[in-house]
Amino acid sequence: MALAGCGQQPTVDAQAGERLEAAARGAGLITDPKGSLVGAWMRDTDRVCIIPGAGGATRIGALVNYSDGQACAAAGTLERSGERVGVIFGDCRFDARFDGERLTFPAELPVACERMCQGRASLAALVVERQGASASEAATLRAPDGTLLCGA
Repeated sequence: MALAGCGQQPTVDAQAGERLEAAARGAGLITDPKGSLVGAWMRDTDRVCIIPGAGGATRIGALVNYSDGQACAAAGTLERSGERVGVIFGDCRFDARFDGERLTFPAELPVACERMCQGRASLAALVVERQGASASEAATLRAPDGTLLCGA
């Protein structure tokens, strides 16, 4: 009996995994790491907005607001390449990561990013999750001074 299975290779459907993943994405069970970033993002008091901008640019704004004098507000653009998200807040430039669920800023940021913050607040290691895919909702995010962070 042990020899009965020898010489036969099991048949593997190489596309079964791809179909399963596509079905899971379609059912909303998993998100596509190559999908759109447009929308409102948040975790606790941290907020990020991402909207389409003029000329094909994508606008991004970030807000970290712990209390009076402890906040960061930044606005700029992003460039996307797969999971890598190049964030440009003026002289503050870094690569964030998008895994399909979360947008994560690196734990160490350039010194220029400190100018976006007051007190001990920092944009470093900011992690946010999508709250909505509406560009109009995302466009309402404001800095503590009332400035629209994703506004043109």
